[in-house]
Amino acid sequence: MKNFLKILFALLIVSTAYADEEVRVEHDNSRLSIFMQPAISFLSFDEREYFQKAIDTIYADFRAQAVDKEESLSVAKQNFQKVNFCFPVMGGIQFQVHKDHFLSAGIGFIYDKESVVLTDRKNKAHNYSYTIQGVPMFLEYRLAIPTSLITLSNGSLFSIGVRWYWTLPGTEIYTTWGKLEAENSPLGAGFGVSLGYLVTSWNGFNIYGDIGFSSISVESKERFADIVPDGPEEKAKWNIGGLQLQIRVSFGLWNKPKEPLLPKSRTENETAPAIPVESTPAQGNAAAAGPTGEGTGTSESTTAKEPAAEAPSAQEPEQPASEKAKAE
Repeated sequence: MKNFLKILFALLIVSTAYADEEVRVEHDNSRLSIFMQPAISFLSFDEREYFQKAIDTIYADFRAQAVDKEESLSVAKQNFQKVNFCFPVMGGIQFQVHKDHFLSAGIGFIYDKESVVLTDRKNKAHNYSYTIQGVPMFLEYRLAIPTSLITLSNGSLFSIGVRWYWTLPGTEIYTTWGKLEAENSPLGAGFGVSLGYLVTSWNGFNIYGDIGFSSISVESKERFADIVPDGPEEKAKWNIGGLQLQIRVSFGLWNKPKEPLLPKSRTENETAPAIPVESTPAQGNAAAAGPTGEGTGTSESTTAKEPAAEAPSAQEPEQPASEKAKAE
């Protein structure tokens, strides 16, 4: 499952790299859309220390059971990771109630399994694990920040989102020693906030990159002592939220008319070289006349002067000298 999500996340990142860099998206034009949101999450699960202490205790017991140096060398252990790292997936439906104002409802799945292997003095392997599982449901309000408020010259559509979470059956912790089931309160389990950036929009698809944080706190009627040796005796509480890096891919089922895309840098039009325009003969004569106004007449006045230029052709031709002599 983790490998599949890693590949999916990598493909989404690569797809954003091929987004058209010459345009910027001003709005998400979908009225009604569906979305999927894979993420990388660092869970706020501080209770991992209970499981690490149990492993340390078991390891110490294995070493104490060794009767000689050779058996002591056979005893080995692995430690649990100090960070709970997983790939949750969310999905849902989104409605644009007003321009750049969105309401969403969705559901997700969180799964993180941590396991270690210990070997005893007989070189026999023992596997110990715990798994955090969550099924959160949420309502979200997302607001697109107007581009006039963004200071980045090439900024596209930024947005902020606020969520409220509930948990559904299936939210639990199960380990090598037992299982805890969370109580699902109808009032909810926590909140989430995120900052998103609309990377690209194409044929009804919108791709956001998000960074967010959530706190989803749950309780159980059971104790951690029921699922891990030497665990706390009070009612179990834990958190399945945390810091998240997300890719949100939505597809518009019902879209508004698409607005024209603006150039990424409006200064490009301002700095574009001027296109030379050939002047007409009349404009050339006007330019040659200079500021005195001579020869600045229009083409109509120029044609009016043409008969005067033709006047000499209307006069009778001079007689040859021989004919003049005869006449005398």
